[in-house]
Amino acid sequence: MLTPYDDAWPRAAAARLNDLRRVLEPLDPDCAFDHIGSTSVPGLTAKPLIDLQVRMPRLPDAATLDPPLLEVGFHAHAGSRPDSPGVERDSPRGSQQAPDEVWEKRLFTAQDPDSVLHVRRSDSPWGRYTVMFRDWLRRHPDQAARYAEMKQSLAHEHVDDPDYDDYTRAKTAYFDEVQPKFEWWARS
Repeated sequence: MLTPYDDAWPRAAAARLNDLRRVLEPLDPDCAFDHIGSTSVPGLTAKPLIDLQVRMPRLPDAATLDPPLLEVGFHAHAGSRPDSPGVERDSPRGSQQAPDEVWEKRLFTAQDPDSVLHVRRSDSPWGRYTVMFRDWLRRHPDQAARYAEMKQSLAHEHVDDPDYDDYTRAKTAYFDEVQPKFEWWARS
């Protein structure tokens, strides 16, 4: 369900990111911490779910990464089905990435507020992609409005789907269309 933008989202994200810095910087001080996704774009309609990203030079194993994340309320997420995309790997996205290249990642969820955490390698093209897209939408309100309209339409279309991933996959055509635009914008 999509909801109107909430001014509390950036504050909730900042609090969550502070907690993540506290527990993850001791593992690696070169981490990058990002508020990503629709809740990171002022005025954008979104699922009331705070999307966060931590980019690390290397991904620690579960025995190293899971305990500090559990300390701040994040649990490893298995996805909605055994082959859920985006849980343990990022599929190719971005002109810098080869079509058969897959990037390892970890996915975590937390409540109060509902949050999703993507832990990626610092050199992941997908990690750069999420930040680039966020920044492009922030600087192009007309594109943010267009994205919101498309999401609303797809949310209605997929409201009764048993697999939430159908909504996510349906957004691919939009991303395919706008990606060259925001990549060009990011380069210039």
